[in-house]
Amino acid sequence: MQKSLLEHIKLPKDLRQLKAEDLPHLAKELREFIINIVATKEGHLGASLGVIELTIALHYTFNTPEDLLIWDVGHQAYGHKILTGRKDIFETNRQLNGISGFPKRTESDYDTFGVGHSSTSISAALGMAIASQLKGEHKHHIAVIGDASIASGMAFEGLNHAGVTDANLLVILNDNAIGIDPSVGALKQYLTNVKKSTEKQDNIFEALNFDYSGPIDGHNLQLLISELERLKSVKGPKFLHVITTKGKGLKQAEEQQVKYHAPGKFNASTGELIAKSGSSQPPKYQDVFGQTIVELALKNEKIIGITPAMPTGSSLKYMMEEIPHRAFDVGIAEQHAVTLAAGMATQGLIPYCNIYSTFLQRAYDQIIHDVALQNLPVIFCLDRAGLVGEDGATHHGVFDLAYLNCIPNLVIFAPRDAIALRNIMYTVQLGIDFPIAIRYPRGRGHILDWKQPFEKIKIGNGVCLKKGSKIAVLSIGTSSKTITDAIAFLEDKDAFGHYDMQFIKPLDNDLLHKIFKHYDSIVTIEDGTIIGGFGNSIIAFANTNNYNRKIITLGIEDEFIEHGTADQLKQLQKLDVLSVKKQLVELLLSFNNS
Repeated sequence: MQKSLLEHIKLPKDLRQLKAEDLPHLAKELREFIINIVATKEGHLGASLGVIELTIALHYTFNTPEDLLIWDVGHQAYGHKILTGRKDIFETNRQLNGISGFPKRTESDYDTFGVGHSSTSISAALGMAIASQLKGEHKHHIAVIGDASIASGMAFEGLNHAGVTDANLLVILNDNAIGIDPSVGALKQYLTNVKKSTEKQDNIFEALNFDYSGPIDGHNLQLLISELERLKSVKGPKFLHVITTKGKGLKQAEEQQVKYHAPGKFNASTGELIAKSGSSQPPKYQDVFGQTIVELALKNEKIIGITPAMPTGSSLKYMMEEIPHRAFDVGIAEQHAVTLAAGMATQGLIPYCNIYSTFLQRAYDQIIHDVALQNLPVIFCLDRAGLVGEDGATHHGVFDLAYLNCIPNLVIFAPRDAIALRNIMYTVQLGIDFPIAIRYPRGRGHILDWKQPFEKIKIGNGVCLKKGSKIAVLSIGTSSKTITDAIAFLEDKDAFGHYDMQFIKPLDNDLLHKIFKHYDSIVTIEDGTIIGGFGNSIIAFANTNNYNRKIITLGIEDEFIEHGTADQLKQLQKLDVLSVKKQLVELLLSFNNS
């Protein structure tokens, strides 16, 4: 039995002491190490399994961290983390106070650039390469990017600039024909043709002035090391096309690449997923969206569905399966998705543009310039709003209320439950003359019987859920359930009124006037940033209308929130039921003693 190699490797300098013929065995160990931990701790599996050989070859060939290695997105960086000093703490991956699931500069010198969103690696690596030139340093700069990410506009902007420099930049295309979902678009077909062709053809990367090599087998360590060694001596921008299999080394992950991108818990020996126990559960909000848009689109032929590379994550897959000619996966291209929707809206179509809250940040100019400025009735469905959990700071959808709130013409709605999400989706397709953002969280709601008959929602109206005598609590979105549960724990329940405002913009001014005239203190709660958010809008209303009331705002503090379970993070931000209850009790005591 061959001795363990991985246990003796703390850093890449230890890896470089191995003989090249020992590296395939190390690759096997590294795969098993990742599988065994992710099977119980969960995380992104398939991407890291697919680049084991490439990861080993890069750290074996280059003098990292002196040579700068940048991973795009970071889903594939588990092997990198294990080989760069974090093997002994890798089981804390994505857990509260543990290591991040993505490369992070404050975590390791080997993480040269913090990532989490796609298509940043080429621009970042080029910036580093130019900096090295200016400082007279002789370093290598390597960007590893996937075939889904390289189709994004920012990646091409980086390639376009790099091609007119003499920077010491190596771009490695990790081509496995899949991102989170299968890659789409004309570039995918081009890359497929490159892989199949036995003849030299016009090459888009050579046209951009890159020294192109490949495609080569990304699981052949000897070939990878040989080619990387050769490229070290090639001047200027270089491009290596590597073919890999996502999920390599675990049969189920290779055969079911979408499901095993982040599979949850599974049996490390067999690869079989471990089903979550429990009786029937309320649906995920994404599935409420996905099933509702199909229900509406079957009756309204003007409805269109758009997603930038997240048909499974957004559940637009249901529409793509049932009405494929009206559902579009545009690839990792949020800016294009927004302006595509705007173009469709000018022609009388009803586009539902479904983008994760954190990714909509990338299309901010398009929201303002192409949609809101022209007052086009685009329907933005913002999945993963609020705290998303283990993916951490790069993925929390906590800024949308603040960054959308200042945009003229834009209506902002946050449903308190699945029924409200269905009803607003129904309402807007009846006809609106403004853009609207509908934001909802990751995970499940609390209502089992959610497929109720549709009811029209009046735009700009809030709802009184409970009247009280002293203190009014104003909630937005699913924070409503937190308030309902917190008040249920209180002895003096009658002191608290509870109002679901529903719309952050426009605010229900009539309802607010009634609230401010009846109650002496106001509490607002939201799962977004306090600065610029819903609570600030309520304070502005009070100031504008000369209401002298005590107003307490609960929400996300002015800091980037790290990773942990959603429940843990809510506790840290004092947005869980028990923390809110405690704050309400303290406020009531203060009120009674004043």
